[in-house]
Parts: sequence; structure tokens; C-alpha cells
Amino acid sequence: MNFQETYQKLRARTLAICASLSPEDHVVQPVVDVSPPKWHLGHTTWFFETFVLAPHQPGYAVFDPEYNYVFNSYYETVGARVIRTDRGNLSRPTVEEVRRYRSYVDEAMTAFLANEETLPEDLQAILRLGFNHEEQHQELLITDIKYILGHNPLLPAYTTAYERPVVKDIAEKAWIDVAEGVYEIGATGQSFCFDNELSRHKVYARAYAIRDTPVTNEEFMAFIADKGYQDFRHWHSDGWAWVKQHQVQAPLYWQQIEDAWYHYTPEGLTLVPLKQPVCHISYYEAWAFAAWAGYRLPTEAEWEIASDRFDWGARWEWTESAYLPYPGFAKAEGAIGEYNGKFMVNQMVLRGASEATTPGHSRNTYRNFFQPELRWQFTGIRLARSL
Repeated sequence: MNFQETYQKLRARTLAICASLSPEDHVVQPVVDVSPPKWHLGHTTWFFETFVLAPHQPGYAVFDPEYNYVFNSYYETVGARVIRTDRGNLSRPTVEEVRRYRSYVDEAMTAFLANEETLPEDLQAILRLGFNHEEQHQELLITDIKYILGHNPLLPAYTTAYERPVVKDIAEKAWIDVAEGVYEIGATGQSFCFDNELSRHKVYARAYAIRDTPVTNEEFMAFIADKGYQDFRHWHSDGWAWVKQHQVQAPLYWQQIEDAWYHYTPEGLTLVPLKQPVCHISYYEAWAFAAWAGYRLPTEAEWEIASDRFDWGARWEWTESAYLPYPGFAKAEGAIGEYNGKFMVNQMVLRGASEATTPGHSRNTYRNFFQPELRWQFTGIRLARSL
């Protein structure tokens, strides 16, 4: 890996995602799960300053000592931080100041990486983590920007320099049978992976079948038309309470105008395309749809075992698996150990990738995870059934 070149391309892509935004767009936080774009720009910069430059570059002077408080996300080891719900209250530092911060750190990092052949292995590991961390935030930036603009009463279009990947229409649907047996899942660690993907281990699977394509918008419309949101029999108890509390009647961004369904997209409000994979679905909705259809969601092991036999990457796909550590999982020491392990409770695993995922970022062992009610991410459904 050419660390300097990788770093420069990575940082340029983040700025490209924000290129079409106004300064006002950078500071909005409609809900707690959405961070303002300005905060993403600052936080990813803080990561390299805090974990690379400050401890490893002799004589490095931090840009502003207060930024550790402003842009720390959840690293208790590193010190106090602005609580997540208050990120939208940070009118200062300004967008211009955050961009100066980014340029300051980029200049220092470019010089630091000029002699990359002398970098020790442990520091190379931190750099790879930092690169993948920023790619995660690139996906979150796209996701959060969509939520910000999609909840603007004017529903403005979002245009940017990056090219949105094409998601294929789904014409044919088939089932893949998987034999009963003992399989191996998880990453080997021979190439980059997050710690929650380790260690590779054996799992027993009963015979099952899994759909070779995700559920489409057209299929989900049938669930809506059959009053799936009004029938408690399809829902978990918590899911049914969530539906009633929030009066959920359709996927996020959908609205019915006369007899047609529309949804918010980067191009603005458009008709929902029937043959595209359904998107912005909570785990509760995914589970309810599967129950209504007479099927179930796959476990994460079932998903990974069969993943080389179907196309994935159009949507993050909910699984039936709670987010828990693999056998033998151990957190690293210090702040880096807070990256994944502390979140292994009250969340469900998603597998795959989406149109918002940075190309090359995901792999079939990648374990994404969210609370079951969340649907602002590009999440969808793949069905399974026992044989």
C-alpha cells in the first residue's frame, strides 16, 4: 500500500461528497442518529491528529486543543466530548475553520507519510484503521446528507461530484439451497478487517434456502396494500409498539400522492421504481415483511455461507442475528479497543454493502450493526427459509 497516495485520495473523496453543500447544509442535525456534515469533516480529521500525528510526530502542535472535546465521538480513553445530541448546536467552529483544520492536518500527514517505508507495523495498522474509519464516515456522510435534505420541506436535490453506483433492477427471483453441515465464517486477519470480524470459526447450519435477490419495492408495496402495517400478527411486540408510537405506514422517505408512491432520492422526489431493492427499512419492518410473506430473515452465518452464490452490495441486509462477539474475540488495549466491542449489545447485524458504501470498503465477512428501529441507512431485506 502506498500510504501517502491512499491518504490523499481518501481525503479528497470526503470533500467531494460535501462539494455541493452550502455552509448551512453542513450544520443541520435533524435527529440524534444524524451527524452534521461539518462534524464528520472534523471528526475524521481528529482521528488522524489524535492517533497518528500527536503520538508519533515529534514536535507536532495540535491545531486547536478544544477540538479534542468537539470532535471526539465516543472514545472515553481520550477524554470528555460533546454529547452526540449537541453536535448540531456547534455553530462554531465554522465550516471554514473546520476546513482549515482539515488542511492543517492533511499537510502534516502528507509530510509524515513521505517516509512510509520506515513506519512500524503497529502504526501501519492504525493507519489502515484510520483509512477504513474515514470510508465508514464517507458512507455516513451520504446517508446523513440524504436525511438532512430529505427532511427539508422543499425536498431539494443533492448533486455532487461523486458518481452514484447503479443498482440493477430485479427481474428474476430464485432460491439457493444450502445443505446441512459445518461451515467456517469470519475473517482470517490476513488482510484488513475490523476486530469484530475475527476470529474465523466453525458454525453448524441446518439445511436452508436463501433468496438470490433482495426484496423489491413492488413486493413491499404488496405488504402495504395488504395492510401489513395494521396487522399486529406480523410484528414483534417491540416492533408493533414502534409502529403505533411513530404511526409508521411505509419505508422512510416514501409518500403516497394520489395512487402512486414517491420517495426522496438524491435527484429529489421521484416515483418509487418497482424493480429496485426496497430501501430504508428497519429491522422491525424487515422481520414483519418476512413473516407476512411466509419466510424469515437469514442469520448472519447463513448469509455469509451462501454469499458467494448471490450478488450483494445493493443494500445493507438485516439478519436475524444479534450483534455479539465471535468466539475468542478480545478488545485491543486503549482507545482503539473501544472501536467495536463496546457496542455488542441491543443491536442487530447487517451484512453486505450499499450504493453509499465506498467502493472496496466492504467484504462478505463485514459486520455492520444498528438498533432494530433505525432505517436512515440504506437497509433492505433478503429472505430465507428452513428446509
